[in-house]
Amino acid sequence: MKQFKLAMLAMIAFLTFSNVNAQDENNPWVVGFGINTVDVRYQSDFGDYAQDYIGTGEWGNNTLPSISRISVDRYLNDGFSLQLAGSINKVKTYIVEDDIDELYWAIDLVAKWDLNNLFGDTAWWDPYVYVGGGYTDFGRMVNGSFVEGGEGTLNAGAGFNVWFNENIGVNFQTGAKKEFADKVQDHFQHSLGLVFRFGGKDTDGDGIYDKNDACPDVAGLKEFNGCPDADGDGIKDSDDACPNTAGIAALNGCPDADGDGIADKDDACPNEAGTKAMNGCPDADGDGIADNKDKCPNEAGPAENGGCPWPDTDKDGVLDKDDKCPNEPGVASNNGCPELIIITEVEKAKLDSFAREIFFNSGKSTFKLGVTGKLDLIAEIMNNFPDSNFAINGYTDSVGRKSTNLKLSDKRANAVMDYLVGKGVKAARLTAKGYGEDYPIASNKTRAGRAQNRRVEIQLAK
Repeated sequence: MKQFKLAMLAMIAFLTFSNVNAQDENNPWVVGFGINTVDVRYQSDFGDYAQDYIGTGEWGNNTLPSISRISVDRYLNDGFSLQLAGSINKVKTYIVEDDIDELYWAIDLVAKWDLNNLFGDTAWWDPYVYVGGGYTDFGRMVNGSFVEGGEGTLNAGAGFNVWFNENIGVNFQTGAKKEFADKVQDHFQHSLGLVFRFGGKDTDGDGIYDKNDACPDVAGLKEFNGCPDADGDGIKDSDDACPNTAGIAALNGCPDADGDGIADKDDACPNEAGTKAMNGCPDADGDGIADNKDKCPNEAGPAENGGCPWPDTDKDGVLDKDDKCPNEPGVASNNGCPELIIITEVEKAKLDSFAREIFFNSGKSTFKLGVTGKLDLIAEIMNNFPDSNFAINGYTDSVGRKSTNLKLSDKRANAVMDYLVGKGVKAARLTAKGYGEDYPIASNKTRAGRAQNRRVEIQLAK
């Protein structure tokens, strides 16, 4: 009995060093090996009953110095488990004349219920109560004499396990056995021993049993219910968009090297801070074209010109792309070319007046005297309005053959054009054509009318 009490004190002192879980469905099997002691209930009042319980009555020192109890537990469900135990002992009986060591053996089957279901899981501490029955062969006192015998008993009691690690612990169990057929003495039995639990399934070997492992086929971490975190960023792989590269939670576990809030995997410029609109690239000039695609990244310009501003070579305010005279300052109204100098209505009227005074020698394309003075005035007006073009049209009267008149009118129109070109008017601005006797402006039946029809007209060309 003394040895048993010392073992109990050592086991209680060890309680502060344990931090594992109780028996449950993850470790359904527990086997135990230990010692047991038997205290026979002999007295009847409560004080003597308590004395019998702690083994200081006449029946004491009933402990074998070797393994004397073996048990097997099987977890069922909801904190319940079954325990099958076998024990042997020698019980010293003090009878008036004799001092006899009687053989004690028992086989018991009890149902245990884990009290953690009431108190909450205490990890290392696994208290329980039990009730059940068994068969005990021991004997009893009859009329002052000890009679050997055995019978079934009703068993009830309590105990606890303290787990040192996932598989090994110590067990203490105590309880009473009540007889019914007067073949054995009512008695208490206490036991202390080592227990070993096993049977839990951990497919991936990560220390988390499959039942509680959200990823039973892949080794993981306890904080992620058995799921892995390959990159160690604190985000389990199943929630990590970049499971092999450490990142941040705000980007679903992906990294952001440039800190622009765009994950590197979605960032076209992962090492340069940019904007979401530019797929993570910067746009220094704010022209809507990412710098890596902008030919002029520091100067705003349109996309159609590669991000560069359109040039204005002649500085006339009309961009070269719209300027028909990019190297010559002009005006927008003339597509970037210099402003057109177009003949006015007043000067046009003067041309008409001077043209009516151009006379030719009869049947010839030569000018009469005094006509060249008028032609000089016409050339001066034309040179003053270099952006106006003119058509010179020649006409005759109806005297003579029509074909001859047509040729003559053409020669006269060209004679006028040649003279004007000689006075500095660009030939490209002039056209000359004869119409013969067509389009008369007076009657060819009178001399005066025929004189009016022999004419040259100068018109503003379009």
